[in-house]
Amino acid sequence: MEKYIELLRNLIATPSFSKDEAKAAALIRNFLDKENIPYKTRQNNTWAFNKHNKPGKPVIMLNSHIDTVRPAKGYELNPFKAIDEGDKLYGLGSNDAGGPLVALLAVFIHFYERADLPYNLVFAATAEEEISGRHGLEITLPEIAPVSFAIVGEPTRMELAIAEKGLLVLDCYAYGKSGHAAREEGENALYKALDDIQKIRDFKFEKISEVLGEVKMSVTQIEAGTQHNVVPDVCHFVVDVRTNEHYPNKKAAKIIKDLISSEVKPRSFRLNSSGVSLSHPFARKAEKLGIKVYGSPTTSDQAIIPFPSVKMGPGDSARSHSADEFIYKSEILAGIDLYIKLIEGLKV
Repeated sequence: MEKYIELLRNLIATPSFSKDEAKAAALIRNFLDKENIPYKTRQNNTWAFNKHNKPGKPVIMLNSHIDTVRPAKGYELNPFKAIDEGDKLYGLGSNDAGGPLVALLAVFIHFYERADLPYNLVFAATAEEEISGRHGLEITLPEIAPVSFAIVGEPTRMELAIAEKGLLVLDCYAYGKSGHAAREEGENALYKALDDIQKIRDFKFEKISEVLGEVKMSVTQIEAGTQHNVVPDVCHFVVDVRTNEHYPNKKAAKIIKDLISSEVKPRSFRLNSSGVSLSHPFARKAEKLGIKVYGSPTTSDQAIIPFPSVKMGPGDSARSHSADEFIYKSEILAGIDLYIKLIEGLKV
């Protein structure tokens, strides 16, 4: 398994910010070349099918991303140098999501030569996950469809996220009328915005998910005014909405539009809630193995997957995007073994 750890070291040493992942993609492709595994590409995305894939069989996709965020403030170590400290491996992207990526690649290669699989496997190393970009998994899925089930590699401590909240970002605009602040003039757009913000704070979506809980709304930005003595005629505020499976993003946006008087402009409806039910064969198998099952409040590429999917991988989400990011090499190796147990003989 050392070759997978070495690949991770090389990925750490190769800057791969979102939209600039070409060198990281080349590392994945060179690795597959050495393994004599043919693959296909589109932009900075790479995917490969198992050797004996046959039409008509269900397809399981093993997916993780090759891009990283920029180094967090507070790094004391070189983020682009893989540093081994006993079992720890430090470096940017080691945990999110280099560890899950190389673990899923190891699993794919483990099954690659098998002629008796009840499914086809496809490994996909994709780009732009960290910015929810449109030139990563989104342009890759049509190339490998149809897919029956996906495992999205993210650091979850190898616990199973069977569902993930969606993300809806709303730009809201309250309008008033400008006037001199010293006189009873104008109509203060900021005050109108504050009234709407209070409505958002007080509102509760009726349907609560058994796995994901409530829809969560947070006002995260606000701006208004040009100078101290002018009543603002417009106030812009941003609402971060995390949806559950009961509220597709379009439906949630309409509810909020009807709730407040401000103009509401959704940035996108793309990132909806996703996942599988507890009765899905993969979820049932995980429970039998004593794996914790939960709903994830964070958003990943899983949000654009239109078929059943789960999120699972070695590493810990709490370390993601943090200074001096690291992963334990033993986590990766244990993750490979657990993935194999879960996928072996799976019927989807």
